Amino acid sequence: MSNNEQTPSDEETLISHLEALRNTLLRCLISLAIILPLTLYLSPYFLDWLIKILIQDLPVTLNFFSPAEVFILQIKIALVLDFVICFPYIAKQLWNFILPALYENERYFIKRIILSSSSLFILGVCFCISFILPLIIKFGAGFATPELKATLGISNVIGLSLWLSVIFGIMFQFPLITYSLIKSGICTYETVKAKRPYIFTLILIIAAILTPPDVVSQLMLTIPTYALFEIGLYYSKRLNK
Repeated sequence: MSNNEQTPSDEETLISHLEALRNTLLRCLISLAIILPLTLYLSPYFLDWLIKILIQDLPVTLNFFSPAEVFILQIKIALVLDFVICFPYIAKQLWNFILPALYENERYFIKRIILSSSSLFILGVCFCISFILPLIIKFGAGFATPELKATLGISNVIGLSLWLSVIFGIMFQFPLITYSLIKSGICTYETVKAKRPYIFTLILIIAAILTPPDVVSQLMLTIPTYALFEIGLYYSKRLNK
């Protein structure tokens, strides 16, 4: 039999893996569908709360320019909230799909990673909403003069807020990535430490791609992400000791 030919057992194994992947993705989609009505109900309240945080006492007004604009915006907010709420469950389902291929000590490590990953994601979203976004709006409003009024479209502001919130949640996974690479033996602490300038450049490039084309947003994403990388590297150093 040729090496390229698959035996019936190989085909059955492949089919079983595909079935497991399908069931995993199906459970993730079902969880999103179950939570979606709740987030649709909460989205108007969340929109009001988000506007209060972003605008505060700044001389800025938000405007909408079509009858359905706010409604569509509320749907987008509901979808993002749906993903954020379901993220721990989705992460658990995806890791459960991988767990059977791992050893017992690796399974224990992954279970700890799930909790840490979910916590960091939520922390990144909260950090972005409570600190980064008001800072960006305040920076933009600082250019207003008596002759130049700051009149912003609500879709642009809230759309940017939702996008950056998800991006911050994802980028806050950096310490886990660093820690996992070193703990698993894929990289050594000394290797990662020596690549610091390249990693900083990589983070800067990713931030430039994911954020709007302004220096403020890029730095607001780059600095916390690199700080989190250093935290992950520090704990990896303690692990080595």
